[in-house]
Amino acid sequence: MVHVRQLDPTASPLDYFGYELRRKREEAGLTLKQLGSVLFCSGSLIGQIETTLKVPTREFAERVDAALVTDGMFSRLVGLVLRSQLPTWFQPYAEMESRATYISTYQCQVVYGLLQTEEYARAVLATGQPANLDAQVAARMERQRILKRERLPLTLVVLDEAVLHRPIGGSEVMRGQLRHLLSLRDERWIGLQVLPFGVGEHVSLAGAFNLLRFDDDPDIVYTEDLISGHMTADTETIREGALRYAGLQGAALSVEDSAELIKGVLEERYGQHTETGQRPLA
Repeated sequence: MVHVRQLDPTASPLDYFGYELRRKREEAGLTLKQLGSVLFCSGSLIGQIETTLKVPTREFAERVDAALVTDGMFSRLVGLVLRSQLPTWFQPYAEMESRATYISTYQCQVVYGLLQTEEYARAVLATGQPANLDAQVAARMERQRILKRERLPLTLVVLDEAVLHRPIGGSEVMRGQLRHLLSLRDERWIGLQVLPFGVGEHVSLAGAFNLLRFDDDPDIVYTEDLISGHMTADTETIREGALRYAGLQGAALSVEDSAELIKGVLEERYGQHTETGQRPLA
């Protein structure tokens, strides 16, 4: 007799997803193999998701909704599932980020998470040697959905030029990442500037930080240390952060000149030729 693992749907979003997937599949009278043939995946994969051994992707959730006619239930649930795969200390920030109406960030080591390609994100996240790398990559991609919604936040990004030169994941990954950054230059609600090496000392040598603003909640400043993140709504910290960010924006290249610098690094450092005036593909 096959032992069927019992799930507690209240244990976590992932457990609830697996519990409901099994319940809806059995309600439809389908075996794992039969549902797999409809979803173009293996029955084994479905079984692993049902028993929380695998984390579902958004694409999988959407296919399940279509196959089992569940009125978008799994597509709505998968966002919670993926967010729960983020490090525990990062989840409160991710929740605040998803509700922000204005995001401004300075990044001096890597591309801001909302602007990372999947391949670049995988290379960055792999440095922490997580046991659930695939799930963390999927969770980071899920975060980026806020830039695709109807009312997306105004997102202003200042990247240190060092970010463009640091070969995260190798040349092929960097080509894709820099091409993606170039593709954002015509986005009305995203502004990307580069702080060039020539600036020398500047107002945020202490490191990266994010400022979030909201319609109905106090502003917050977010910073990270080696192993965790820190949010504060302290008024003086907000004022200091806003002042420093204004200084970074003033010292950085314009959006247009930043795009030219990114294109130059792409061509010279990573061997990607783009014609003058040509829009690289994302």
